Amino acid sequence: MPNFRRLLALAIFVLCALTASAQQPLRIAAAADLQPLLPRLLKQFTSQTGIPAQASYKSSATLATAIINGAPFDLFLAADFSFPQRVIDAGLAEQSAPIAYARGTLVLWTRNGSSSRNLSIASLRDPALKSVAIANPSHAPYGRAAVAALHHLRLYDTLKPKLIIAENIAQAAQYADSGNAQLGLISLTSALTPRLQASGHFIKIPQEDYPLILQGGVVIKESPNAQAAHRFLAFLASAPIARELQAGGLAPGH
Repeated sequence: MPNFRRLLALAIFVLCALTASAQQPLRIAAAADLQPLLPRLLKQFTSQTGIPAQASYKSSATLATAIINGAPFDLFLAADFSFPQRVIDAGLAEQSAPIAYARGTLVLWTRNGSSSRNLSIASLRDPALKSVAIANPSHAPYGRAAVAALHHLRLYDTLKPKLIIAENIAQAAQYADSGNAQLGLISLTSALTPRLQASGHFIKIPQEDYPLILQGGVVIKESPNAQAAHRFLAFLASAPIARELQAGGLAPGH
C-alpha cells in the first residue's frame, strides 16, 4: 500500500507539472504596428491549437533591447529585419536570418474636418502646416520610413522643426487622432483601425519614396515554447491568416 501511495503521489505530481507546462502561454514580443491585428489572431491560434498566447507591444528597438537583456520572450515579431538581426547577432535566435511574415505600408493620415481636407502629398508642402507626427526613427521602422520619405520628397529640412516624435507607431497614430498633430505619417495597420477610419482619412505614400518595410520574426533560442513559436510563424504564413493580415494593412512578406 505505501508503494502504491508513493506511485500515486508521483503520478499526480507529474500530471500537475505537465499541465502547468501545457498552460504556459506563448510569449510574443510584437512591434506596435501589430497591435490592431494580433489580439484577434492570438485568439484564433489558441482556438485552433489549444496553445495560449500573449503579446507585449512596443517599438521594435525597445523589444530587441529587452530580449538581449534577458526578457523572457519566446518569439520576436519586429516591424523590419534590422532589429531581429540584432537578436541573431547576439546569439539569441534559432534562425540565422529573420523570417519574413509581412510587408508594411506607410500612409499620410489626417482627421476629418482638418485644414488638409483634400489630403495629398502636397499637404506636406503647405506653409500653414504646423505639425506632423512620426514614430521615433531611432526606435521604430515606420519612423525610419517616414524620415526616408521626407528626404526623398526633399521636405525633411523644412519639416524637421514641425515633427512630433512618438515612441512608436501606435503613439504616432494617437497624436494625429487626438489633434496633437495635424498630420501623421503612420502605418496602414493603424489607419485601418475602426477608430481612425471613422475619425479621419489617409493616402498611401508611394512605395518608391521609402525603403521596403519587410517585417521579420525570430524564435528565441532555448525558449521553453520554441515549438509553439514555430507553429505560430507557420500560422501567420497560412493562406487564411495572410488574407486577414492583408485586410488589416500588412501585405504578404514574400
